[in-house]
Amino acid sequence: MAALAWLLIPLFAAVGAAIWGSWVSRNRTIGDMAELAGYARFRDAMSKSDPATTDAVSDAV
Repeated sequence: MAALAWLLIPLFAAVGAAIWGSWVSRNRTIGDMAELAGYARFRDAMSKSDPATTDAVSDAV
């Protein structure tokens, strides 16, 4: 019976490793679309010129 226990320990470890490996390698691309859309909005906002800043720069020159 003790030999069976020593054989079950690596079996449980292998099953646990397989479950953990499948969980780690799951597809997590669902949240990326929202983050990419937010980054695109940020990039658009940073590329627009602020009229107050543009007037202040032209007045200073």
